[in-house]
Amino acid sequence: MDNQLLIYAIPLSGVIALLYALYKAAWVSKQDPGTEEMVTIAGHIADGAVAFLKREYKVLAIFVISVAILLGFANSGRPDSSPIISVSFVVGAICSALAGYFGMKVATKANVRTTNAARTGLSKALNVAFSGGLVMGLSVVGLGILGLSVLFIVYSSQFSEINQVINLISGFSLGASSIALFARVGGGIYTKAADVGADLAGKVYEGIPEDDPRNPATIADNVGDNVGDVAGMGADLFESYVGSIIGTMVLGAAFVPVFGSMGESTIAAVILPLAIAAVGILVSIAGSFFVHVKEGGNPQRGLNTGEFGASFIMAILSYFIITNILPSSWVVNDVTYTSLNVFFAVLTGLLAGVLIGLITEYYCSTHNKPVESIAYQSVTGAATNIIAGLGIGMMSTGLPIIVLSAAIIASHYFAGLYGIAIAALGMLSVTGIQLAVDAYGPISDNAGGIAEMASLPPEVRERTDTLDAVGNTTAAIGKGFAIGSAALTALALFAAFRQQADVVSIDISEPVIMAGLLLGAMLPFVFSAMAMNAVGRAARDMITEVGRQFNEIAGLREGTAPAEFAHCVDISTKAAIREMILPGTLGVLVPVVVGFVSKDMLGGLLAGVTSSGVLLAIFQSNAGGAWDNAKKRIEGGIEFDGVTYGKGTEAHKAAVVGDTVGDPFKDTSGPSLNILMKLIAVVALVIAPLIR
Repeated sequence: MDNQLLIYAIPLSGVIALLYALYKAAWVSKQDPGTEEMVTIAGHIADGAVAFLKREYKVLAIFVISVAILLGFANSGRPDSSPIISVSFVVGAICSALAGYFGMKVATKANVRTTNAARTGLSKALNVAFSGGLVMGLSVVGLGILGLSVLFIVYSSQFSEINQVINLISGFSLGASSIALFARVGGGIYTKAADVGADLAGKVYEGIPEDDPRNPATIADNVGDNVGDVAGMGADLFESYVGSIIGTMVLGAAFVPVFGSMGESTIAAVILPLAIAAVGILVSIAGSFFVHVKEGGNPQRGLNTGEFGASFIMAILSYFIITNILPSSWVVNDVTYTSLNVFFAVLTGLLAGVLIGLITEYYCSTHNKPVESIAYQSVTGAATNIIAGLGIGMMSTGLPIIVLSAAIIASHYFAGLYGIAIAALGMLSVTGIQLAVDAYGPISDNAGGIAEMASLPPEVRERTDTLDAVGNTTAAIGKGFAIGSAALTALALFAAFRQQADVVSIDISEPVIMAGLLLGAMLPFVFSAMAMNAVGRAARDMITEVGRQFNEIAGLREGTAPAEFAHCVDISTKAAIREMILPGTLGVLVPVVVGFVSKDMLGGLLAGVTSSGVLLAIFQSNAGGAWDNAKKRIEGGIEFDGVTYGKGTEAHKAAVVGDTVGDPFKDTSGPSLNILMKLIAVVALVIAPLIR
């Protein structure tokens, strides 16, 4: 197919993704939701989740409109840009918000239906939970590729200069990143304030299970799984996906003059990332058919088959896509590039993503040595549990960083900076199924909560716990993919910024650049501290409210009087909206201020925030995932030195404390750092024409 015609076919893949997501959403809705009590509980969760998103989006609408006006004003009258960049920004923000909203709406339907399916068996429960997650995944990639490709087609018809077209499209990535950061931080604060409050007030202080209906914080906790781990993660990977595509398009524009002189399609390297992403959507849909488990089997194996199988298929198809779109070889600045080497760069990204996923699974899976070592250390108390978890988290940064470093060097060797960018896209090319596997986790978690609150038979909770334990690992694997792609995408965006801002080199012996480097390295720590402190403050309010209800509501402890769930939902909602503003604003303002002081200092800032951000994100995500599964390992019964430890033992109480510390690590500050790195890089790219 001619490259000029190919660009018109790319939006079709986005349409297919959205149509298939609609079909799966309808299928989930048709499943039996179970008893009246289950439906009532699920209704409370869905209402709380929708109410939070509406309040969050109202606040974000003010931010989006304000920034759009500033962007339009700053880019008016410029030959290399246009005020229309504000349209791209608004469209990106809307697509990001819609992806999160669609996924969360279906997740709140899938949770109770997963619970009901678990009454009959594990296989059907997995199918329902995964189908709910697939809607999230396909909504993200469908809206992402549809929004980008349509904007590219429209702007290409209005502006003849390709660099100007890509500058305008970069506003789409800025809109996606802005919404993602607020959604991730706000959702993370909400879910962990409720989760930590429910854990501490329920298990440690009142001695009741996590999802016991007597605990007033349980509904807020289950709402949080949806607004944080579904809508938040959806927005996170949406902006990763979009950022990797745009970073590759920017760097691909450097080949336009060379391709023109060769008589080749001038936009070949620019549309290649769109074509790879479009095919990746179809591969993700195909991979979803491989996900199944036999009764009594291991759900992890079924999910891995779908996810890694899709990566294998994508690796094969990438060869044909690349060799058909790009010329076989070309020369830029005395450097020879080949389509085969670009394929090897994509392969490098795919392989790195799979390896990081497997490494993350090793450190976070319930049946591997790291998690068992934390469970063992819980026998001697909370302090040793915390020390073990911190140690595992720190150690877990080693192998992923080695893999990332090797991927950066290899992809650059194959195709220069364009190779690094295309490797990041390779890692995210099957985002549709990666995110489906990730979103499956919170749906399963909610299913277990509903089973407990509805007092279903123990075997139902056992099945949902099996799904949930696997969900913790798949969520950790998803975060591993997100962190790895964030590093490569941030590096690609950094290279694009240098090109657009005309920054010749980043020499850290220069005082201004070293100052920027240190400022950038500091930002992830300050940002994480803001998020952690916000969770702590909100959790304290939650614990106080739970204690008040147990003291003031006669019959609540005995289960004869209902808890006032709405008060706890309101506490998490207000805290999340209030506390997300400062860290979110930090990510937008700092690069703007530093950039207008010195574009070289901004280059140093980007290097610093990427270096420390990647390490801190891996550490927090893996430590939190390992702590959580160590608690679940003990809850399932584990034997050390001839003694069996389970729920209610001192070891379990110590593990609960560790899990409580790890919760904001893995679900608030850790994953938010992915977005912080890329948001700062995207802001730098957008303001680059203004500071060159």
